[in-house]
Amino acid sequence: MTRAGKLVGAALLVVVLGGGAYVTADAYDLVPGGLTFAAPDPPAHSFPVPPGEVAARTTASPALATPDPNAPMPAAGVVQGQVDALVASPALGPTTGVVVADRLSGEVLASHLPDEARVPASTAKLLTATAALATMSPETTLATKVVAGSSDQLILVGGGDMMLAAGAGDPTAVVGHAGMADLAATVAKDLKLRGTTTVRLSVDDSLFSGPALSPGWTQSEIDVGYVAPITSVAVNIGKTRDGEYVPRFSDPAMNAAKVFAQRLTDLGITVSGSPGRATAPSDARVIGEVDSAPLADIVRYALTTSDNTIAEVLGRLVAVHDGLPATFGGATQGVLHALGTLGVDTSGAHLSDCSGLDAGSAVSPRTLVAVVEATQDSKHPTLRDVAAGVPIGGLTGTLSTRFTTGPASGQVRAKTGSLPGVTALAGTVTTVEGRQLVFVVMSDATGANGQTGPQAAIDPFIKTLAGCGCQ
Repeated sequence: MTRAGKLVGAALLVVVLGGGAYVTADAYDLVPGGLTFAAPDPPAHSFPVPPGEVAARTTASPALATPDPNAPMPAAGVVQGQVDALVASPALGPTTGVVVADRLSGEVLASHLPDEARVPASTAKLLTATAALATMSPETTLATKVVAGSSDQLILVGGGDMMLAAGAGDPTAVVGHAGMADLAATVAKDLKLRGTTTVRLSVDDSLFSGPALSPGWTQSEIDVGYVAPITSVAVNIGKTRDGEYVPRFSDPAMNAAKVFAQRLTDLGITVSGSPGRATAPSDARVIGEVDSAPLADIVRYALTTSDNTIAEVLGRLVAVHDGLPATFGGATQGVLHALGTLGVDTSGAHLSDCSGLDAGSAVSPRTLVAVVEATQDSKHPTLRDVAAGVPIGGLTGTLSTRFTTGPASGQVRAKTGSLPGVTALAGTVTTVEGRQLVFVVMSDATGANGQTGPQAAIDPFIKTLAGCGCQ
C-alpha cells in the first residue's frame, strides 16, 4: 500500500472510531441524537380509556382560536334534545338553566330557562375578571410602598397586593412576585444612609374601605380558609401557613406590618413598639416600593385556582378605578357597570360579592354566556387573559380531575361553580369537528349531597357536545 493509501485508511479508521464513540454517547444520552438506552417515556395519560369512549385529544384547544367557518355546526334540534335530557336528571334538582351557543355566529343552539337568574357560585368570577381587564390595563401592577411619616415614623402603604412574599420576591411567580425582604432592603439602605437605625412603623390599608368580610359568608367558610378578610396589603393572601385551604389572619394588613417589621429587624433596623395604623400624607416621601405581577397574571391566577380573596381584590380595584367606594357594594356596582359598557345585558343580575362565595348573588345563564362571548371577541383584546385563564378540562385548575378522557379532554375551557346545593359550569368547548361552542349550565337546587352527582350529570353532557355526533 502506498503512503497516500495508508494515510486515507488511517483517516477512515479515525472517522469510524469517532463515529462509534458518538453513537455510544448518543445511546447513553450524553450528546444530542435519536438513539437511547433509556427506558421509553411513560404514556401521556395516566387514566385508562374506558371501553367505547373516544380517546382524549392530547393538546389543549387554543384559548382564542380563530373560528373555522367551514367546521360543521351541530344541529340545533339535536343539541336541544341533549339539553332536555340533561335538565331532566334528578341529580341536578328540580330546575336548571342552560344555554348552548355557537361562538362564531352567536346563534343559540339550545336553551332551558335561559333568563332565570340563579346563584352563580364561582362562575361569578368570570364577571369580575372580565370587568377588571375591561377597566384596567393588563399590564397594571399593584405597588406596595413605604413612605416617611412624621419624625422617625415609617408607613407601609397597601396598594392592593395581598400576594406579597414574606421573604424575597420571585419575579417568575404571581403569589410572592413582590417580597417584604426586598422592600425592607431598600428601606434599610435609605435609613442607614441617613443615620437612622430606630423607627416606628404604621400601616395604611385605607385603599379598601368598609367591612373586610361579607355578611353572607359563613363562619365555617372563613375558618376553613376559603377566603380571607379583604385588605389592601397582605402576605401570602393572608394565610397563617402554606396550603390551599388554611386559616387566615383576622387582620392580614396588620400581619403584613409585623412581617415587614421583622424584615427590618433582620437588617439591623430597630422597630420600636408594635405597628399601628396611620394614613400616609399624599406628599410623603417614598422610601421603597415593590410591584406585584401584572394584572393579567393576577386575573389568570384567580380564575385557574378559583381564589375567592383575589377575586374580591379585583372587584375593589375596579371600584377604586371608577371612583366608587372600595367596599362590597362599590365593587359589585363597578363590575356590573363595566360589563354594561362591553354590551353585556346584566338585566336581573345581582352580585352580593365578587367571588361568588356569597349565595345571595343571582345571574342568568344568558348573561353568563354573553360574558364568555365577550372574552372571546377580537374586538376586546384586553380580555384575552380571561379566556386563557379559565381551567382546562383534564389539565389545569379546578378542571384538572374532570374530562381527563374522551373528546372533551383539553377542549373544555370553563369556570366551575360550587356551593352547597349549587353546581355550575360556564365556558367553551371545541368539537371534534373544530366548531367552538359557548355553554352555561347552572343548577342551584341540587340538595345537600355534594358535587359528585351534579358533576356526573353535567360532564357527560359536555363530552357529548365535544364529541359532536349532532348532525
